[in-house]
Amino acid sequence: MVISFKDSLKLFGISIMMCCAITVCNMFMNYLIDLKGVESLVNGPAGEALYDAYVNTGIVCCACSGGCLSLTSLVMLFFYIKHYIDSHSKQIGVLKALGYSDFKIAKSFMIFAVSIFIGCLAGYLLSFALMPMYYHLQNETDLIPHVSIVPHFELFAILVVAPTVVFGLIAVLYSVKKLNQPTVNLIKGITRSKGKATNGKDKSNFIKEMSSSVLRSRKTLVFLIALSSFCFSAMIQMSTSMDELASVMMGLMIFIIGVVLAFTTLYIATSTVIRFNQKNIAMMRVYGYNGFNCKRAVLDCYRPAAYIGFVIGTIYQYVLLKVMVSVVFKDIENVPDYKFDFVMFFITLGAFIVIYEGIMLIYGWLMKKIPLKQIMDE
Repeated sequence: MVISFKDSLKLFGISIMMCCAITVCNMFMNYLIDLKGVESLVNGPAGEALYDAYVNTGIVCCACSGGCLSLTSLVMLFFYIKHYIDSHSKQIGVLKALGYSDFKIAKSFMIFAVSIFIGCLAGYLLSFALMPMYYHLQNETDLIPHVSIVPHFELFAILVVAPTVVFGLIAVLYSVKKLNQPTVNLIKGITRSKGKATNGKDKSNFIKEMSSSVLRSRKTLVFLIALSSFCFSAMIQMSTSMDELASVMMGLMIFIIGVVLAFTTLYIATSTVIRFNQKNIAMMRVYGYNGFNCKRAVLDCYRPAAYIGFVIGTIYQYVLLKVMVSVVFKDIENVPDYKFDFVMFFITLGAFIVIYEGIMLIYGWLMKKIPLKQIMDE
């Protein structure tokens, strides 16, 4: 399988997702195992309550952060495999015509396991760089005996080896499913289209029909755009609350993860939208549509998904922190009550509008650079 530079960047995006997931999971899981070793030394109701709170915090963080990030990586894996097969359908069709079976072609998609392994290994190593600071913060209390860092290599098998094998097998099986179609359809690049016919006389109607067709043809991209906004909204707002509820280090870590995930996901989704519609964009320009109209037809249709994702991210971070304070730390003294921060909400919303709309304008400008000769390839 030949992978271009742009393709490798998308694989790098999956690696970043897994890196963030494994960093969080290994740091918390390693601490929970070490903390279990001093459980018998915890004395008094206050110490036991704090111990339980630390354990519950680790479980919640692993489930919410690591679990969600891993699930997102899986969705992106499905998306990219489908994207690759659609983009290289002619080459794959020729291989099938030459007698290659679906499974034999699908085995080459095991290369995605390399991307997963790199991300998991990087996250595993990065977690040990962050552990000293995290352990130091957790050891500041005298209610629980100090915990030292002890590497648990069984976590390497669970968090690095297992995801690599599982994701690799999933990639092959999913590829077999997507390749199970007539060879002639692959060679001719035939894809199903549910768009409605339009006479093209009314520019406004044409743009609306074009937008509707773009959304229907790439539904997964709607999810990725919404996910990008969700990560930005939830992580940025949550990070500012960590200064009061946890620590500056925790807030900074959440902030970095949120920004990386948001921009990585947005880049993958938006660049894919333009790549799959570049011939349509070139054709629109031939018929006199300017860059603003091309942007309206191809990119603006995703704006509702972006803002819905932002709203869901806001609700998610509020509910999660409220549960943490009200349930996990309910028996701990001097834990401040968490209230929704309207000031930070409007600051985050303003930043999101400027960044998102600015990026869309940049991509709209880049559409003008698509050469008109693209339409001659058909």
